[in-house]
Amino acid sequence: MAEKITDLFSAPLTFNWTLSFRCNFSCSHCYSREEQVEELATADILRIIDVLAEKQVPFINFGGGEPLIREDLFEIASYATGKGLNVSMNSNGWLVDEAAAAELKRCGFKSVGISIDSAAAALHDDFRCMPGSFERAVGALEALRKVGLKSTMSSVISRINHLNFQDLLQLARDRGVGQVYLHNFKCSGRGFKNREELDLSPEEWKAFYVEALKAKQEARNLLISFDDPIIASLPGYEENSLVNGSSCGKLSLNLRPNGDITPCGFIPLVVGNILRDDFDSIWYDSPVLNRMRNKEATGKCVGCGAFEQCLGGCTARSFATTGDFSQPDPHCWK
Repeated sequence: MAEKITDLFSAPLTFNWTLSFRCNFSCSHCYSREEQVEELATADILRIIDVLAEKQVPFINFGGGEPLIREDLFEIASYATGKGLNVSMNSNGWLVDEAAAAELKRCGFKSVGISIDSAAAALHDDFRCMPGSFERAVGALEALRKVGLKSTMSSVISRINHLNFQDLLQLARDRGVGQVYLHNFKCSGRGFKNREELDLSPEEWKAFYVEALKAKQEARNLLISFDDPIIASLPGYEENSLVNGSSCGKLSLNLRPNGDITPCGFIPLVVGNILRDDFDSIWYDSPVLNRMRNKEATGKCVGCGAFEQCLGGCTARSFATTGDFSQPDPHCWK
């Protein structure tokens, strides 16, 4: 980076906020399903929103767990939007009927992402370990469309869908979805336990991204988005990101249900607590964040011509598989 991220921003652009690790699903790849911490009361959550508003954080994205498990979600979102924050969420869709969709719109959500991992209902249901989840997720997209609330679709690329991801894109078009996120497999939590069964080889990741970038360039009326730094080494990748490499710890931070801050949801290294610690000290001085912002080439990254763009790939995946976020991304094919 030509300038330090803290010279450009006095806080992250986005806080990805896990209000609860509780979920009505038990997905094969979930990073958080086996996590347990005490959840904050509503009043403390509103105090956190005050801090984020004071620090002029523009975006909050609620994840989980399942955000709608929290009965106070609508109150929390209304308070946040009243403070000028842009609020979005990711959901498995099970609890998003038309009444819930209308309430999400009323309290100011800018968009709602629904997770669908295969256009084949049986494959999606098996991956999510929840019979009927595909039908409910598609129903959620329809409910959001009916109330006029922007929807996106999130798909974790794995062995169940990498060869037929185009079917997911068509499903999105058919349901009026304007943006699809094709997420890389993170190898955290249950994703690490099920890695051999679900993850792709580096060569398979390369083949997938070559096809996916082609689909992105040819797509009409559908935005296809990625979150994987290693794509930067491929010709045809023309994203103009604000930062090179992983954005976690730079453009975004993660909030856990007890107020602890981590670089991202997939990196369980606590750098402070937003209610107990001085936020500026965390943002500017955290040794963990500063190491992540200044990664140096190690292993096969040394001398690699793509390192300046990808900075070793996905930091979370390196940490999950080696315990060291400076190591090369195990997905890298170079």
